[in-house]
Amino acid sequence: MKIKVNGKDQVIDAASLTVTELLKTVKVESPEMVSVQLNGEFLSKEHFANKYVKDADEVDFLYFMAGGIEELPVSEWRK
Repeated sequence: MKIKVNGKDQVIDAASLTVTELLKTVKVESPEMVSVQLNGEFLSKEHFANKYVKDADEVDFLYFMAGGIEELPVSEWRK
């Protein structure tokens, strides 16, 4: 099947795969931390094992990371 993964065309040697199988097939790093968007719709992790990806689908793997900076007084913002 031909699908688009993170905006890039990919050919996968299968007629369809579950999202869980696709994560393994394309060797997604830290699959337990990834969010998946299938054809514009975010999927809950509990649906990864029974939601199928098929020909012409678009899949995006997204990682949400928290972060920040040390809090600075307003007078220091533009220095």
